[in-house]
Amino acid sequence: MVRFSDETAEAVLGEIHEREAVALLERLIGFPTVNPPGDVRGAVEYCAGLLKAEGFRVRMVGIDDAKPNLIAEYGSEDGPVLCLCAHLDIVPPGDRSGWTNDPFEATVRDGRVYGRGANDDKGSVTAQIVAAIALARSGVPLKGKIVLAEVADEEIGGPAGAAAAIDLGELKPDYLIIGEPTGGRVAIGEKGFQGCRVITTGKTAHGALPWEGANAIEAMAEIIVALRRELWPKLKDRTNPYFQPSAASVNLIEGGVKANVVPDRCEIYIDRRALPGDDLQGAVEEVRQIAERAVQNVPGTSVEVVAPLSAEAIMNEPDAPQVVAMVEANRFLDLDTELTAFSMGTDGRHFYSRGYLGIIYGPGDPKVAHLQDEYVGIEELLAATRAYALAALELIGAEEKA
Repeated sequence: MVRFSDETAEAVLGEIHEREAVALLERLIGFPTVNPPGDVRGAVEYCAGLLKAEGFRVRMVGIDDAKPNLIAEYGSEDGPVLCLCAHLDIVPPGDRSGWTNDPFEATVRDGRVYGRGANDDKGSVTAQIVAAIALARSGVPLKGKIVLAEVADEEIGGPAGAAAAIDLGELKPDYLIIGEPTGGRVAIGEKGFQGCRVITTGKTAHGALPWEGANAIEAMAEIIVALRRELWPKLKDRTNPYFQPSAASVNLIEGGVKANVVPDRCEIYIDRRALPGDDLQGAVEEVRQIAERAVQNVPGTSVEVVAPLSAEAIMNEPDAPQVVAMVEANRFLDLDTELTAFSMGTDGRHFYSRGYLGIIYGPGDPKVAHLQDEYVGIEELLAATRAYALAALELIGAEEKA
């Protein structure tokens, strides 16, 4: 049961305008905030000016001059704090010949806005900003404060973005909604990850005399085949009601000395995605045991498994206040109310490791993120904007008399 009246909802929703939302997204796409290097200054300054003009208390914080984080606040200083957080940095566009249009010149076509970052994550940034402005313009009373955190450095998991803002004491939310492309579904958690480097070592020899060496690439081939046969099928059977199954893939490989030299070294990187409750150290051991058995098929080679990166999966309770608020917002708007979880990593892990647990919600199909001709649907953008605004009403809106 929502706490706000239809009249209050309409007062806020009436301040959300397609023209303004699309114009803001187009402007943000025009800032080439590619990470690396991750310079978001132009985008942050533009958003700061926009929000300041609407009466928000605005500041820029961070630990890297090129990677400021925008903090914009509106509402009462005495009540609960709702933080809407999304990131302004983006991945590189890749080969531009694969784009129909310039990735940094937004194109509106067939009900979509195209451009790098339209989906991940400037669509969410836009929806959060326009939703917060609508709350401010509507004049509805708030018992708490909305805090926009439009941050840097998410795409490389760096320390200069949300992590810095939290560590500097700038973000202390009671409720947290991370903006990422969830297709307008309420994601109550995100997968964890375990990065593994697997390194095989052999012995060089002339390519004409391969028996004199020990081929590290052939040893790695044995490992990859063994992982695909023994481990990948097991991961598909590890499930959770809200998440897609556990998964892993070999995403990087390097090795070799020269075309006519038996290679003495090869390295792969395994990207392992984990569910709540998965044993990340056990995941490393699974790979190590399979790898050590596999290299025995190539005499003279050895293997080492190194795990430099990891993060546990995160899951909120289905009845947590921000979950309920987001679901009720979707219900009010006749959108999807079935709970899900997010397969990719987000800035939520920085909040979680510092004691703040949130949810993930935003416009756009997550499968479109990082693709050429990336886009977000205009109706999706507006629906997420309305949903953010209504969730804020549910969480920090003043009590209404019956």
